[in-house]
Amino acid sequence: MAKHVGIVACSAEGAALCYRTFCNEATITMGEHMHPEVSTHTYPLGEYMNGISSGNWEQVAELMLGSVAKLARIGAQFAICPDNTIHQAFDLVIAKSPIPWVHIAEAVATEAISMGFSNLAVLGTKYLMTGPVYPDVLKKFGLSYRIPDESDREQIDRIIFDELVNGKFTQISRRYFNNVIRKLKEQGCDAAILGCTEIPLIVDPEDCPLPTLDSTRLLARAALRKALEER
Repeated sequence: MAKHVGIVACSAEGAALCYRTFCNEATITMGEHMHPEVSTHTYPLGEYMNGISSGNWEQVAELMLGSVAKLARIGAQFAICPDNTIHQAFDLVIAKSPIPWVHIAEAVATEAISMGFSNLAVLGTKYLMTGPVYPDVLKKFGLSYRIPDESDREQIDRIIFDELVNGKFTQISRRYFNNVIRKLKEQGCDAAILGCTEIPLIVDPEDCPLPTLDSTRLLARAALRKALEER
């Protein structure tokens, strides 16, 4: 029996991509129309933003714990969160969670190691790019990283919250991401972490200046492997 996965969602577009990837790619192993049982819960993004913007990670953790408690009660055996930024509250959550979790940045770092990358460009919200989520995990895996300069961080953050989380994807913004990634390539990066779960919806690996590490799909695949592993 495959394990029941619970998705602690935060923003709709990234969570939907993670859910679709999990279900669709399961058919490769499980057969047509088959996937492990999966349930999702989310509080409004606005409630999360109240905690994020004020740096109140305890408030963020309480929302995540509220979701995972609901999921555990309906049978979820482990949880994932397709949102990079709120992983800053991960340690607060895991200490009280009724079920185990898969960490999104660890899924990304594992893939980076397997692909032979060593110096990663980190893209995401301004809270993610300047926060500890990826630095802490990448250090543990022996990987280096760089982030965009301040003006690019502000513009990327604006695109995420004004456009991407609202399902708006423009060529102007896609080219902007590519230009930022190109600058980081010139600074020595050999791959780009798409560290906001909506960024894979706008950055096309086919014309991106660097190979991409798609945090959304990598998390879904890590969850699928865990769901199918022997108990």
